[in-house]
Amino acid sequence: MTPRAVARRYAAALFDVVHKHGDIDRADQELGAIKLAIAGHDQLRKVLEAPGVPMPVKRRILDDVVTGAGDVSQEIRRLLGLLAERDRLAMVPDVADAFAERVMQAKKIVPAEVVTAVPLPDDSRAALAAALGRAAGAHVTITERVDPSIVGGVIARVGSVVFDGSVTTQIARLRQKLVADA
Repeated sequence: MTPRAVARRYAAALFDVVHKHGDIDRADQELGAIKLAIAGHDQLRKVLEAPGVPMPVKRRILDDVVTGAGDVSQEIRRLLGLLAERDRLAMVPDVADAFAERVMQAKKIVPAEVVTAVPLPDDSRAALAAALGRAAGAHVTITERVDPSIVGGVIARVGSVVFDGSVTTQIARLRQKLVADA
């Protein structure tokens, strides 16, 4: 099983427990904070990934990180303990990402990547998000990227579906049609 699949299993188990007994948003924030703490300290990440560092040392270091993070729920502490017992503390960032995805799924929030030739005005961004939300049947959050090479229009990726309304693509289709008709 791939590390990503293992992380998704831990995240799904945590989600089930937190959904029944706790606050999903709080758990998401806590895991995100711990992930940022690990990502922000290169030495900490290396220690958690190093096979030569004894597990009790890794556990003590992570306990210090959790204590520094403030009031962390029992569910998150138990998850970290379980990961420590199985020498999988290096997976904490992957578990945090998988848990965040699971929370978004439960809330019916779908991320969309939008590419435009120029930055979108706020009203156009909101209208595009609403239209993509209707098409996807969920609330859509947009991540915008500007790429002048598309000339104009919009390319939107929602999950595995791509909506390509760029001028560059339209010109290419017209060119193919003209060549085919000639």
